[in-house]
Amino acid sequence: MADYYELLGVDRSASPDELKRAYRRLARQLHPDANPDDPAAEARFKEVALAYETLSDPQRRQSYDLYGEGGPQSGSSFGGGFGDIFDMFFNGQSPFGGQSGPTGPPQGENLEAIVEITLAEAVFGTTAPVEVRTAILCEDCNGSGAEAGTTASTCPDCNGAGQVRRVRQSILGQMVTAGPCGRCNSLGSIIASPCAACRGDGRIIEEQSYPIDIPAGVDTGATLRVGGRGAVGMRQGAAGDLYVRIRVAEDPDFERQGDDLVHRLHVPITQAALGATLLLETFDGEEGIELDPGTQTGTVKRFRGRGVHHLQGRGRGDLLVQIIVDTPTDLTDEESALLARFAELRGHVITQPEHGLLSKLRSAFK
Repeated sequence: MADYYELLGVDRSASPDELKRAYRRLARQLHPDANPDDPAAEARFKEVALAYETLSDPQRRQSYDLYGEGGPQSGSSFGGGFGDIFDMFFNGQSPFGGQSGPTGPPQGENLEAIVEITLAEAVFGTTAPVEVRTAILCEDCNGSGAEAGTTASTCPDCNGAGQVRRVRQSILGQMVTAGPCGRCNSLGSIIASPCAACRGDGRIIEEQSYPIDIPAGVDTGATLRVGGRGAVGMRQGAAGDLYVRIRVAEDPDFERQGDDLVHRLHVPITQAALGATLLLETFDGEEGIELDPGTQTGTVKRFRGRGVHHLQGRGRGDLLVQIIVDTPTDLTDEESALLARFAELRGHVITQPEHGLLSKLRSAFK
């Protein structure tokens, strides 16, 4: 893999904010949702994510700066750190009698939800409700899982650790291994009288709605991580996280191009030829559009700072108004006569196509 700093496009002295800005910019470009048919982009997205994960942690960054990708924090030449080796040979336990790994109630599951917002909400940011079906704390037992008036007791097999340690002799001497406690299902406690509402889990399943702050400048494919808004764990275990994927609905009047907004303004030929002042309703209110006499199709009027807020950094993109001159197609006789007179004054030769029986007879005798 390339150097992490080169992957993110930053100097080795980059600040945490500079790292975050670089990562978010690249993540938007390389996210699999934005490149569904490009496996190379997906692979680079994973590399960029790993680079940012390493450099955003001060200890791992220091280790990377000293030792590179194969340093003590990111793994050794054996493909992992000492913890990985102990996991492989000793089920996560140190051969010297120590114990590793989480104990007690497990953390709840992470959840994923999709929220759709308007383009105007993406421009300025918004707070949107997100509906999820999730596990919440059982109020009847306050998450303990035990019926009112009773309490859970410490598992006698694992002494509340959730793991059972076993000692055996080997050629290396006394060796300690550990595995999940089958008696308490690794929870560390036993309930004699389970709560009737949650059946001893300490949580129930319900539909929940959470207000999520969506920053200005987000686009379709962005994912927001909301810590602690996932499912709560069994028996007062910590809650997981909620990952909210953003979808921006199409707008009938404006199209997003990066952080710029584009509006295609159709004007009649008379206003384009003679000039006019028009009003355009934008996300910021009305804007006056000055058409110079002789305006042509393709003319672009730029309004700086009227586009999308930059997701990282200050300021906004621009609003681009593309002029399209419409040719009339439903002329009255009077309007046709006026245009014919105009063509005569300009020296334009107008040839009208012949229609009907007379034109067919003329063609037959030519």
